[in-house]
Amino acid sequence: MAITPDTKDWTWVLDRPCPECGFDPDSLTPQDVARRVEATLPRWDAALIREDVRVRPDESTWSALEYACHVRDVFELFRRRLDLILAEDGARFADWDQDATAREKDYAGADPRTVRSELAEQGALARDAFAGVPDEAFGRRGLRSNGSEFTVVTLARYFLHDVEHHLHDVKA
Repeated sequence: MAITPDTKDWTWVLDRPCPECGFDPDSLTPQDVARRVEATLPRWDAALIREDVRVRPDESTWSALEYACHVRDVFELFRRRLDLILAEDGARFADWDQDATAREKDYAGADPRTVRSELAEQGALARDAFAGVPDEAFGRRGLRSNGSEFTVVTLARYFLHDVEHHLHDVKA
């Protein structure tokens, strides 16, 4: 069965803690985000070796494998967005249709071993990108096509919430 697309605007998590996963964005720097991304990588790896990695908990929820594929792609997407903002203050980037990507890349049919490797690689690249942001670049801005504005700091926080929230979703 197809997953119902998530149409929520999750940018509210930049203003207050997430009641579902407990994520609190307050005072996180890009370097803090990098350290926390590093801490998630073993947990994602553990989720991908579970015997039930392909099992959806219900008809409307992705499996751990599908969430891991999504997070792998989030790592790459946000690293590219960070690069754009660092290269051009006021950079614009397209909104991303995560559900279309899940279908196009066949998240449900992916090989967990391949995803483990790709997720670790993309996670390390994202971690290193955020760790390398100089303090003077924290206020640089980017604008998503739907009008959501981010600074380097809020982009980092928004990104980390996605990564950590989905660990909560897969109970890892």
